[in-house]
Amino acid sequence: MIRQIRILKSLYDRLVATVERLLDRWFLGLAARLVFAAVLLAYYWNSALTKFDGLFSISDSAYYQIALPAVDAAGGDVSAVAFFPWGLMVVFGAYGEAILPILVVLGLFTRIAATGMIGFILVQSLTDIFVHKVDPATIGALFDRFPDSVILDQRLLWIFPLLYLAVKGAGFLSLDKILGTFWTRRFA
Repeated sequence: MIRQIRILKSLYDRLVATVERLLDRWFLGLAARLVFAAVLLAYYWNSALTKFDGLFSISDSAYYQIALPAVDAAGGDVSAVAFFPWGLMVVFGAYGEAILPILVVLGLFTRIAATGMIGFILVQSLTDIFVHKVDPATIGALFDRFPDSVILDQRLLWIFPLLYLAVKGAGFLSLDKILGTFWTRRFA
């Protein structure tokens, strides 16, 4: 019986080692980017489109979505909102929401883009909670029996593939790798 268990363990160890070797350096980075693309790219792209009147023109809607307290304080007049800090937050928020998801999916400047998206999701969540004052059921609670709250549960899951990308990078199948190889050959 002990011999059979050792044989099974040896087979298992070889199988796991083979799978790890075959998937190493490319699979998890690609999978994290594909999951992000499948779940969040259209969401962020559509949201970003509501923040622009043209390529370089931030819409009033962006101010209402990102800097509502400042717009309210200005009596609803977006042009009266101070550029620093509110206007600057709107510009960074709008362009960040448009550019960072594309960089993540392409695997270009992936660690920086993924870190930026993590920060964006955290700020988005805090804005929903403190500015838009979503209800407690929408916020949810961690370690409870309900896995479907929009803020804590879903956004924690959104952050996980980005966390992997921020720590490990996009992997072998990415623009980061292509540019890194080019840079090394050209300037090394």
